[in-house]
Amino acid sequence: MKTFPQIGKRAPNFVTVGVFKKRLGRIRLSDYRGKKYVMLIFYPANFTPVSPTELIALSDHISEFRKLSTQILAVSIDSPFSHLQSLLLSREEGGLANLNYPLISDLSQTITRDYKLLTEEGLALPGVFIIDKEGIIQYYTVNNLLCSRSINELIRILESIQYVKKNPGQACPVNWQSSSFKNFQPYDKILYSHPLRSKLYFRDLYSSKKN
Repeated sequence: MKTFPQIGKRAPNFVTVGVFKKRLGRIRLSDYRGKKYVMLIFYPANFTPVSPTELIALSDHISEFRKLSTQILAVSIDSPFSHLQSLLLSREEGGLANLNYPLISDLSQTITRDYKLLTEEGLALPGVFIIDKEGIIQYYTVNNLLCSRSINELIRILESIQYVKKNPGQACPVNWQSSSFKNFQPYDKILYSHPLRSKLYFRDLYSSKKN
């Protein structure tokens, strides 16, 4: 029976080789503890059809992640040399030139296995884990191999996690957005996490719709 990583539990640590700015170096997940949020992006492999579209889009949004004090680490079961090769190729060639975050090598498949993303056939599923500054898993999703992820949604989820941490006792209702999003509409009603106080939100919201 597989024991999956759980929300609210410490993320499995790892030490491995990563490639950033065409240089190889050792990366340890625990080094970010107490300093930054970490968004672990697991992807099947380099040069697959969907993965470059996601990795490039993440890189293009790097300033937004930096504002949220978040380090992106992209993990696949490729070797460091495969990562390096992909970083040497232009986007026109299907490569990841000028990527703004490290690519992590999990050649032993240990990390992917620890995060329960390795299939019985040896394939690595696309997964996302958001880990807070205390090293605790706050969110994760797993995708179909051919279905891409939404960068805007990842940013929205990350901001909502940070919002409830900064505002104890509050919660984020459906379609919650921060002011960083286009067409943002400020919320004039606050949803509280306490079951009794939350009734005020529903009363105000739905009574106003009747009028």
